[in-house]
Amino acid sequence: MTRDTDCPCGSGKSFAACCEPFITEAAIAETAEALMRSRYTAYSLGHEDYLRATWHPTTRRQNLNLEESVKWLGLKIVRTWDGGPEDREGKVEFVARYKTGGRAQRLHEVSRFVRRGGRWLYVNGEIRPSSG
Repeated sequence: MTRDTDCPCGSGKSFAACCEPFITEAAIAETAEALMRSRYTAYSLGHEDYLRATWHPTTRRQNLNLEESVKWLGLKIVRTWDGGPEDREGKVEFVARYKTGGRAQRLHEVSRFVRRGGRWLYVNGEIRPSSG
C-alpha cells in the first residue's frame, strides 16, 4: 500500500490523509468513527500492535490471530451514536465485507468506544445478523 492509495476504510481519502497517521501514531483519532475506520484499516493491513493499543485493556484479547487468508473487501458505516470530539462514549454500527476460504462474508457489528486519557478505545461489539 502506498500513501497515495485510497484508504481501505472507504472514506474516499488517500491512506496518508486518512488512517495512516493514526496507525503510525502521528495523530490521535478525534472521533469514535475515525478510530473504527483506522481499526478496520489496521485489520486489513495486519497492524496487530495498533489494534492492541486501541483496545480497552479490560476487554483486550491476548492473541488476535490475524489470518493472512482473510481479505478485507470494504467497510460501510451504518450509523454512529455520540463518539464526537467532546464525548466520552460512542457507538459505531458498521458492516465489513471480507473473503476467506473463497467465500464472501459480512461482519455486522455495533462497536462501543470510550475515551480515556484523551484517546478513543474500542471496548466491545455486539454482532448483528447481517441482511443480504
